[in-house]
Order: sequence, then C-alpha cells, then structure tokens
Amino acid sequence: MTAPSTPRDRAPEFDADKLDRFLRTSIAGLEGPMALERITGGQSNPTFFVTYETRRLVLRKQPLGELLPSAHAIDREYRVMGALREAGVLVPAVVLYCDDRDVIGTPFYIMDRLEGRVFHDGALPGVSSDERRLMYRSLAQALAALHNVDPASVGLSDYGKSGNYFARQIARWARQWELSHTREDANIERLTAWLPENIPDDDVTVVTHGDFRVGNIMFHAHEPRVVAILDWELSTLGHPLADLAHACMGWHSGPHEYGGLTGLDLDALGIPSEAEFTQAYYEAAHHGLRMTRFHMAFALFRFAIIFEGIAARAKAGNAADANAATVGPLAASFARHAVAVLSGNQ
Repeated sequence: MTAPSTPRDRAPEFDADKLDRFLRTSIAGLEGPMALERITGGQSNPTFFVTYETRRLVLRKQPLGELLPSAHAIDREYRVMGALREAGVLVPAVVLYCDDRDVIGTPFYIMDRLEGRVFHDGALPGVSSDERRLMYRSLAQALAALHNVDPASVGLSDYGKSGNYFARQIARWARQWELSHTREDANIERLTAWLPENIPDDDVTVVTHGDFRVGNIMFHAHEPRVVAILDWELSTLGHPLADLAHACMGWHSGPHEYGGLTGLDLDALGIPSEAEFTQAYYEAAHHGLRMTRFHMAFALFRFAIIFEGIAARAKAGNAADANAATVGPLAASFARHAVAVLSGNQ
C-alpha cells in the first residue's frame, strides 16, 4: 500500500522537494516520486511517512520554534534505537540522522517503516479474545527484553544518570507541578508528600522507555505479537519498575481515560489481569524485583502531571495537538487513581 501525498491543508512546514533531493543523495536506491504523509496525533515531535516506489520510510523531526534545551532531543531517540536494535530489542531500524537545519528547518532522523497494527485502546478492538491474551503476554515480554539489556554493553552507560531514579523523578515532577498547574489538587499534594518518604531501597538502573503502553507498540499485522516499540522520546536510564507500572496504568483507569481497562469484562475480552500481566513480565525479566503500590502510585502521579502540563499549554494556546484541551482534565483523574492505590482501593 502506497502512502497518500500530504493533503493541502496538512502540508508540511518545510520544503518537501529539498527533503526529496537530500534523501536521494543520502540513501541509495530510492526510485519513483516521493509521497509524504503526516502522522496525526501525539503531543510532541512531528512525524511523517516518506514513501518511494522502492522503500518505505518514516521521518521524525523537532517541531519548529524555540525549544527548551533538553526537549525534543531526537538525536537521543536515534541513538537509543540504534543501540537497542543491535541488542535484539524490538525497535525500527534507523537509517540516518541529519542535524543540518538547511534541509527542513530542524534536525530530523529517518527510520524504516514497519508494517503492523497500532492500537490506542487497551481493549485491542477487532481481535479475538485468544489473540488479546497472547498480545498482552508479548507486550510484557518485550518490556522485559528491553530491561534485560545492560546499558554499558550497548554504549548507553551515559544515556542518563545512574541510581537514585525515583528521588530525582519525584522532585522533578513536583517542580513541574509548581510551574505548570492550572488549579489546586489535594491529591497531588498528598502524593508529593508521600512518595519521597516511601521510595524502595533497591536501586537498579536500566534503559527505560518512559512511555511504555499499548499506544506506543506496533503489533504484527496478522500475528498476536509485538514487532516494534515506538516513540522513544522519554527514554533514559532509569528504574525498570517505573516502566512496568506505567504499562499497568490501564488496569487503574477507564476506557474514557486514555483507553484504560477498568469496568470492562476482561475475562470475556481475553485480557489478562494486572497480576497475570506482571507475572509474564517477571518470568522474562532478569532483575528479580516486584512492583509495589509505590511504583503504581508514582506512575499515575507522573502521568497526572504530564496531563496537567498539556492542559497548561492548551490554556496558553500553544499545545501541539488539537485534543489537548480535552486531554488535560485527565490530570485530576489520574491523581485520584494514584491516591486510590495508596489507600488500597485499586
């Protein structure tokens, strides 16, 4: 299937002909006209399908405008995917990185386009119950395979800070709340006080994805298995159970809250329980750690503040995605879910 050309009302913010000329001189064997299609959705780095008769590619770039120093670091995405693919982690093959702003106005990278299915609903609509169970198992195993990689063995020992991950993260997200909150929230205040006092003693460091969830996974087009982990923008060195808890948020939120699972008949759907999912992960992971209410509360707290940031950008009129104003209110919901975890009610 050939990707359609970009519609006129969604034209790229760069000169497509200049990109075409650059790619033809940088990548061998590109034939036929170039077709460009913007991938809609998301809050961050603009992404495009770039299609030739002989090759199907994906371009991911920084947004235009003034950026925070550490934001939209697509060079990090390119680096981590290249390193992890060498270690057997399921990521797309990267092709080239370009930091010459004369080409399309910002740095960008090119990767191979994979064929498969991406779901933005944890219920995985349109597949059988037997397939869903296998897909969730494959999801758990793919996450464990990432965490089994020794960062130093793939040249990523300097990809972030080692150790003390949760203390640094809690302080960071608490500061972010102070800077960006658009309302008061007693649940956030409670979490900001409780989390630093309850950090587990273990201090394992691995490469973490940072946003590991169904919506950032590509499944095989026909088979119930993961073929790629996508969107590495938030990746760093961190704690494996932060990723695992993030992957489990669907069991603590509803379908109207970013495609969660609570309230659904999981048995009928063939979706495993949270305990079954985490057990599949434990069986494949090498670190031997177990998730606690701290990890789950932290993941929900972090996601709540991310949504609050989206709400703040929407209020200021500079959110990247059109649905930011409706996504932002989820901050209060995820903060409530986090406190429910502390209370043993989820």
